[in-house]
Amino acid sequence: MAESPAAAGLVSLQDVLRGRSDGAQRNRSSSNMVRVFISSTFTDMSIERKALLEKAYPEVLAFCRSLGLVFEVVDLRWGIRSVPSGDHEACEISLQEIQTSKRVSAGPAFIALLGNRYGYRALLRLVPEKHFEVLLSKLSKNPEDVKQLNQWYLKDNNAVPPTYVLQPITDHFPHFGDLQPGSEAQRDDSLLSWRFTETKLLQLLRSAAAAAEAAGDITAKQKQHFFTSVTEQEFEQGLWKDSSEPSALLFVREIPCQRMKDVPKRLAKYMDLSADGLLDAEAQGLLTGLKSHLYATRQKILNLNCVELSKGSIDPKRKEHSRYLDIICEQFVLQMKARIGEVVDLKVEGRRRNIWGSIDEEKEIISDFWVEQVGWHVSMSNELCRSLYGRESLLGKLCCAMWESTNVPHGPLVVHGAAGMGKTALLCKVAQETRSVLDAEAAVVIRLLSAHHPQRPNIDNVLRSICLQICLAWGLAPPSPLTANNHQELLQFFRNVLTEVSQQGNTLLIVLDAVDHLSDVHHAHKLRWMPANLPPNVHLVVSMDTNSEAFANMRLKLNSQRSYFEVEGLSRDEGRQIMESYLQESQRTLTPEQREAVLRSFETTGCPLHLKLILSAAKRWLSFTPLAATHPSTNTQEVMLQLFLKLEEKHGKELVGGALGYIALAREGVLEAELRDVMSLDDDIISEVYKYSLPPSTTLIRLPPLLWARLRHDLEDQLEERWTRGVAAIAFKHWRLCEAVSTRYLTSERRGRSLRILAEYFLGRWSGKLKPVALQGLSLLLSDRKVPPQPLWFAPGLANIRKLQELPYHLLHAGLWKELQQEVIGSAEWLYCKSRVCGVSSVIQDLDQCSKYMDCTETSLLRDTLLLIKASLDFLDGHMDMSLFYTELLARLCSLAKPFPSVIGRLCGQCEEWLLTRPEPILIPKCSFLQQPGGALQYTLTGLQGGVLCVDLNVEAELLVAGSDGGVVAVWSLSDHQLVHSLLGHTGAVLCVKVVDSAAHCLSVAADGSLRRWSLVNGQQLLCIQEAIPVDPAPSSVHIHLSEQLIFIYTRTQVKVWQLDGGEVLSSSNGDGSVVLGVLGESVVSMCNSGLVRISQPINGTQTVETRLENCQRSVTLSKSVNLPKRGKVFFVSKEGFLYQISLKGRHMAVKFPLVPSLLSVTEDEKILVAGSDQTLSLFNIDRDSVDRFLELQHDDSVLSACVSSDCRVLASGAADQLIRIWSVTTGALLDTLSGSDSPVTSVLLYHGFVLSASKAAASVRLWSLKYDPRHKPTATIPAGCAHVAVTDDAGWVFYVRQQSQTTVLSWNNNTGSLSECYAVSAEVCCLEVAQHKRLLLCGLTTGTVLIYPLSMPQETLCIPPPESLSRVLCIAVSSQEKHMAVAYEDSVCLFEITNRDSFPTVEGPLKRVPLSLLHAPLSSMALLSDRRLLYGTSCGEVKLHDFSSGSSSGLEPHRSRVTCVTAGHWGTHALVGSEDAVQRLWALSPLVLDHTMEYKGFFFEGVLSAAFSDSDQFVFTGSQDRTVKVWDVASGNLLYVQYVYSPVVRMVTFRNGFVALSQQGSVIRESDYNPLRNVKAQYRVSSRAKQSQDGQQSSGSHLQEFNPAGLNLNLMSMLRTSPSSTCLLL
Repeated sequence: MAESPAAAGLVSLQDVLRGRSDGAQRNRSSSNMVRVFISSTFTDMSIERKALLEKAYPEVLAFCRSLGLVFEVVDLRWGIRSVPSGDHEACEISLQEIQTSKRVSAGPAFIALLGNRYGYRALLRLVPEKHFEVLLSKLSKNPEDVKQLNQWYLKDNNAVPPTYVLQPITDHFPHFGDLQPGSEAQRDDSLLSWRFTETKLLQLLRSAAAAAEAAGDITAKQKQHFFTSVTEQEFEQGLWKDSSEPSALLFVREIPCQRMKDVPKRLAKYMDLSADGLLDAEAQGLLTGLKSHLYATRQKILNLNCVELSKGSIDPKRKEHSRYLDIICEQFVLQMKARIGEVVDLKVEGRRRNIWGSIDEEKEIISDFWVEQVGWHVSMSNELCRSLYGRESLLGKLCCAMWESTNVPHGPLVVHGAAGMGKTALLCKVAQETRSVLDAEAAVVIRLLSAHHPQRPNIDNVLRSICLQICLAWGLAPPSPLTANNHQELLQFFRNVLTEVSQQGNTLLIVLDAVDHLSDVHHAHKLRWMPANLPPNVHLVVSMDTNSEAFANMRLKLNSQRSYFEVEGLSRDEGRQIMESYLQESQRTLTPEQREAVLRSFETTGCPLHLKLILSAAKRWLSFTPLAATHPSTNTQEVMLQLFLKLEEKHGKELVGGALGYIALAREGVLEAELRDVMSLDDDIISEVYKYSLPPSTTLIRLPPLLWARLRHDLEDQLEERWTRGVAAIAFKHWRLCEAVSTRYLTSERRGRSLRILAEYFLGRWSGKLKPVALQGLSLLLSDRKVPPQPLWFAPGLANIRKLQELPYHLLHAGLWKELQQEVIGSAEWLYCKSRVCGVSSVIQDLDQCSKYMDCTETSLLRDTLLLIKASLDFLDGHMDMSLFYTELLARLCSLAKPFPSVIGRLCGQCEEWLLTRPEPILIPKCSFLQQPGGALQYTLTGLQGGVLCVDLNVEAELLVAGSDGGVVAVWSLSDHQLVHSLLGHTGAVLCVKVVDSAAHCLSVAADGSLRRWSLVNGQQLLCIQEAIPVDPAPSSVHIHLSEQLIFIYTRTQVKVWQLDGGEVLSSSNGDGSVVLGVLGESVVSMCNSGLVRISQPINGTQTVETRLENCQRSVTLSKSVNLPKRGKVFFVSKEGFLYQISLKGRHMAVKFPLVPSLLSVTEDEKILVAGSDQTLSLFNIDRDSVDRFLELQHDDSVLSACVSSDCRVLASGAADQLIRIWSVTTGALLDTLSGSDSPVTSVLLYHGFVLSASKAAASVRLWSLKYDPRHKPTATIPAGCAHVAVTDDAGWVFYVRQQSQTTVLSWNNNTGSLSECYAVSAEVCCLEVAQHKRLLLCGLTTGTVLIYPLSMPQETLCIPPPESLSRVLCIAVSSQEKHMAVAYEDSVCLFEITNRDSFPTVEGPLKRVPLSLLHAPLSSMALLSDRRLLYGTSCGEVKLHDFSSGSSSGLEPHRSRVTCVTAGHWGTHALVGSEDAVQRLWALSPLVLDHTMEYKGFFFEGVLSAAFSDSDQFVFTGSQDRTVKVWDVASGNLLYVQYVYSPVVRMVTFRNGFVALSQQGSVIRESDYNPLRNVKAQYRVSSRAKQSQDGQQSSGSHLQEFNPAGLNLNLMSMLRTSPSSTCLLL
């Protein structure tokens, strides 16, 4: 829209936001449509109309599309051979269409074509009672004339005031419209009879009108109605009414004087003739008067052309006639463009115009489109309120319930009932009455969720819109794009904003109608998004069908019966009130018999929808309509069927079924121009239309527009206009009607055919092509249907939004899957375009739908890719440049191109081809360095705060419960992978959780000492027991044990027992020096340090068994224990190396155990014992009393977790190296290794072919499939967060040291994705460096030793011994030519020479040593120049340059924080120094001067971590803590490019014209080239030194540069930094 209603001054924005005013008034300036009505006579301008259709309209259409406008032409004369229609409604329909055009068109709305024919002068269909009786009185002397008029005009007393109605022609001449073969003679007779009758009736009415005017009984204007042609009436409506000159064009054609004797014979088509074939002088006089009026009043819009006829006609083949037609078309195009351009310029004056389909618009918080949508819901609500009658009792109960609960926490109110019972109108009335009941300043937020059927709204879109409205209404901060586009964060924001509104003391009502019509995205029907408890002053009223899934889930969520209000049928009296109001508004009434028939039918259902459908038909009943012809049906379905039958009888079944079917199938409604085009492509409709007559042209066949206009006229009560961004689409008013249409017309065969036609239309398949059609009596015809082309882009940056909305659905459901893969799924341009215009979520939904029907792995992989990219798009608020989008697609998919060539390979080829052909250089990924789709990882369950400390799984209920160190207990449904509840209440880390009562409840114990019981149905806390466990210090482990109605909470030193329903503690034991081994039933097994085991029952305090362990001459120290409840035993392992088995009867057995486990568990059948120690996981057979080890599984790092499947065939283990390993229990074979956890795996569970993993260092739970397709298994990478890393410049090898194990250097083969070598070292590693050309790995140790590994001979090792001080190595630097290396120690820096001896690398030195004072800060980074100068920075920010040759040192400008990166260029001219602050300095080295200081503003920036110069030193690449790679121009210091890579880049080395980098997540990044910055709004300051220019002038630069092509809000960077960097989002 060019101007929102609020901006236009119609209503204030706050009125719209508070729901006080609809804000939906629409004026011409808010429309993005140009709809023109073409007015002319039938025959004499047909050649001109055809020329305009073929030449002018397409050009204007293309022009409008380029401006984001919809162009539509309404020419009701086209395709119609004869003038009269049997029902006499053509003139009314024309005038109605003109009104519609003037109402919706932003540009010209009326085109007048006038020649030498005045036009058809029709009988008036309606004559007011008063006028008609005056006319009859003037004819009273001739009874035959009066009788004839009374035969054709009958009085309708149902009209208010009463009106005489002209009867349909077929009432007297039944064969008038009979076109069936064999009835030609009868039809001709009827035609002749009607022509004679019509002439006679016209003569009578005109003579009577003349006499009445002469007598003063009627005015001259009233008399003129009986003489005026339909064309002049259209001119009156389009040109003179409402002063419409700016919105009209006028074309007049004059013919030179012809000989009068030639007129009847040669000019019959071009002049008015009387019934006897002579020139109609009266009509010619009226035409002369009309032209004179036009010339006098409409000179500005007049186009006058003169043409001489040839042989009585206009022949386009003649040169002069062809030129005349070209002039007409040129005038039309030029003037239409000028008028439309004026409107567009007017719309943009003073503010930006909202262009439909544009990708270049700045996204505003309050967009015109959003205000339009909010206002539309309020407007519809106000309209529906007017139709509500009765319901006073129910309305009072609802208002009373809100008033009583307004000051206390409460639940939502639920209105339910059968479909069509008036729930929507009732909720609208509740919204209207809120301010009088609660607060005059209350804000009302209403959403009618079924209003856009058949589309079902996405719950995220609904909540996002509601949150924004609430925030703007009450002055709160709106949700950020990251929050608004993340489901879990959006839910939390929604709850928080309700709380904030309540705390401010404001009153808020949210009304959500038809919740059961939400789409099933995020399983919205389960209502997990709906808060069960609302704060004071905040009210939520929802409605739903009683028989819906949503209502069943609502019953489970909300127990209080006082919250439910059922809408039942209306009484007869209430029905009568509705009927009277409806008829009064329609200016109609009914006879008593008709009223009784309506009410009698309505009484059977009491359904308001049923009554409204009856009344829609009843308002067309005439007072003389026979009662048998009315016969209202007794239910809604029958009424709709009656409606369809009547429409079919009048318009034809194919036309009715086709039109209604296409409306029902359209996803976002259908534009009228589209509907006419699609019906023109439907051969069944065309065959029916031209069943008994030939089309006007066999080369151009379309549906005559009048046929749709007549049908539209009869459907006015069933269809509605839906305005979106200034464009109106038509759709059904009620979803029940849509369903009825589908049932009757969209059979399987018809649905498929209609979908195919729609798909071909939006593909543009028949644009400019001939489509075959078989018409009765003719051979196969090839004809142009004149449908427009459907490009993806109408203009640069302007997308075909209708194609984006509709095409995927129709291709999929029409079975055109090959075209779907080519045009949609496999088109990178389509994916980008729709992501930008409609949002990436809409593309993901399209691919979701495709995956349901198509067995295509590539579709699923592409969907998962877009889920991963969604984080970037959300961060950029949708404004991702095409180059960045293609780059990210490549960086995720290129490794899958070969195994999946048909779609993914094609996409990668398109991306690379496009990137390579750009005029500017561009970064092109050379490997999949971003997380790729597919593989085992399927879902990431989020919703926690902090790491996951404990998990519990209930297989039967498919529920997963996890506790975090942030105090949150999260509950997920594993059936749909959605967060069910976030249980808040604990103030300390949650140490243990357990699901109880068949998954109806769960228990949690936290470090705050509390035990809490939660309902898993509604998420409410049912019980809280404080001091359940010690608090200071909190125990390292806590166990929950249930025995019938008892809860046992035990740690190593304490046991407490409660009843399951809470209350006082039944038993408590602690501090007696014993260690709790476990709980079996109601017995507690404990052990003293001396080896004395006690088995007691704490409930009655009795000691049942006491026994001393064997083989315990000394004390026994517990390592790990495990309960075996089925066998009634406790197993525990002592640190002394024994495994003890203790039974409830006190029997015990001890065996030597080979390890001291850090992990101990048993399988579900208690036959296998699993024990983990260090890097070994051992399995023992404990089926008998013996303990036999049968498997020993080795890992590369400490084993942290393990789980065996219920069938004891598969084992999953998690380790500190962030890998999950899958083993065969029967053979011990390693079946699979799952990478991508990004943190040590501290918990694993096996569930129905899935592995659930969690980490104490990550706030999520991950689901891995064991049945994934190995073809798209992601390439493994090194673990995330390694302490030290180095990478070769060809990206082939990565060397790293894990943080957990710093005395081993690991070599990783990046080509195979596997571990290659392990280098054991004698001390902790401090730093790693690679000499790239000489292929040496340099490793510095804490002992001061430097180990050197030749990569070609890794078994050989060189060693630089430590200095005498044995100080640790801080960092190592190698010169660019690799002739020298520098080693920085804590107290000195030494220079060494790298040489070869007998083709083997050697290191000589130290050649030089520079001592460092005790006060000198430790070196943090350094670069060795080729001339033996050393540039280094310290942890305090100092920067110095030391010359080893001369021994001199100089200080450079210091940084304010730790220097993190010092990098020198390859040619020795420049070096970059970066630090943890927001400053980077680029130094020229010869002579030493500061060239540029680069500072950021707006970016969340934590300093440079790594950098590399290009081969030519023209550019420098940097990797920053903000997870971006940046490209800088060395000469100017300008920032050229920013690419987000999801993880901080910790290492960079130059590779050819690009670089190789290593991210903190472990991914290797290879990219080449660069391009100018296009996607990020970043302010950066470049302060450059003064330089001597060629003319001797000094030039200096210190300027603030701003790039803002996309409008990125960089305040979001901090939020993005805190989220997981490479998370698999709901894959």
